Amino acid sequence: METAETQQISIGQIFGILRKHLGLILGSTLIITLVAGLMTFFVMTPKYAATSQILVNRKLSENMAGAQYQQNQADVQMISTYKDIITSPTVLRDVDNKMKGQPDYDSGIDNLKGSIAISSQQNSQVFSITAQSTNPNTAAKIANETATTFKQKVVKIMSVNNVSIVSKAAPSDTPVSPRTKLNIALGIIIGLLVGIGLAFLREFSDRTVTSEEFLTEELGLKGLGIISEINEADIHRKIEPRISRKKGTEDNELRMRRRV
Repeated sequence: METAETQQISIGQIFGILRKHLGLILGSTLIITLVAGLMTFFVMTPKYAATSQILVNRKLSENMAGAQYQQNQADVQMISTYKDIITSPTVLRDVDNKMKGQPDYDSGIDNLKGSIAISSQQNSQVFSITAQSTNPNTAAKIANETATTFKQKVVKIMSVNNVSIVSKAAPSDTPVSPRTKLNIALGIIIGLLVGIGLAFLREFSDRTVTSEEFLTEELGLKGLGIISEINEADIHRKIEPRISRKKGTEDNELRMRRRV
């Protein structure tokens, strides 16, 4: 029972603090969300993506048709090796040389490697080369040049001819980053957390005595009295009638003296 009562009081105090500093929490949320929106729309540069798809498939002669399944599985296993070849300097160096001079292209093998992502589905003979750039046409050209160069290089490197391009990359005018909705949502969440943190920080750092219970229960002191705060208007409202009555009494005494 004691534990439940203590927990209920603690929860009540928490909600009381949040209610007390609601303006601070809302203000913090609004400011950080606004900053996130400004960063998303006016600071971050949009990036575009384009994807080229490659098929790994070695065709066998009719008299070896029974071994086609095993060959397909072998081709699937080779995709991991092909991914390493695509991101190797042997392929990227040629792609980088072909891409120099393209709009918004950052020259360099490291920059090129960072702009390329390779993905594949489990047990699929198709894998994708996705390139990103601040220019949609450049992104498509990177993906296509990478796929073409890889297809040419793998014949010499692996002595196989089982790679074909099944889908060329096409420019897309829809940016993949920044993600506007996600950034705004993160701004709201971070703003709320910061506001709540500031509310509790302000509450626990405030050493002002606001109630008699704090003195008697927390500090163990005895209350001798309470000094209430009164505004100036109340003071004038209470004092002026007394001054008027006192002045009237003095005037009456003065008149009586004159008569005597």
